[in-house]
Amino acid sequence: MGRRLPKSCKRHKLRRGGLSVVVIVLTACPPGLRGHLTRWLLEISAGVFVGKVTGRVRDELWAAVLEHCKSGKAFLVEPAQNEQGYAFRTHRHEWEPVDLDGLSLILRPNTAPAGSGMKRGWSKAAQYRRARK
Repeated sequence: MGRRLPKSCKRHKLRRGGLSVVVIVLTACPPGLRGHLTRWLLEISAGVFVGKVTGRVRDELWAAVLEHCKSGKAFLVEPAQNEQGYAFRTHRHEWEPVDLDGLSLILRPNTAPAGSGMKRGWSKAAQYRRARK
C-alpha cells in the first residue's frame, strides 16, 4: 500500500484534480486576445500558448477565445480521462476531431482546389515502387 501524502503537499493537490497542462493554438486572432491569454499562459511561439491552470480557468479562457476570436481559428488541447489522456476543442477550424473506437483523431479535409491538377491516390513514383515488389 502506498504512503499517504499530507494535504499541504503539492503532489496531493495535483492528484486531486488541481492544475493541468493546457495548449491553445490561435491563428489570425486579434492581438488583444493574445495579450489576455499571456496573463495565464506562456506564449512559446507565435499563437501557441502553454500553461498549467485549473479546469475553471481553462474553461474561462476558452470562453474568452470564443468571444474574441472573430474570424480567426482556435484549437485547445486539454487533459481527459480516456486512453490518450487528452481531448481537443476547435473553433472555426477545417480540421475537426472525430472519435474512432474511443480514440480522438483529427479529420483533415481534402483541400486540393478543383481544377488544380492534383489527383487523389498514389503518386506515379509510389506506383512504380509498389510494382517492383
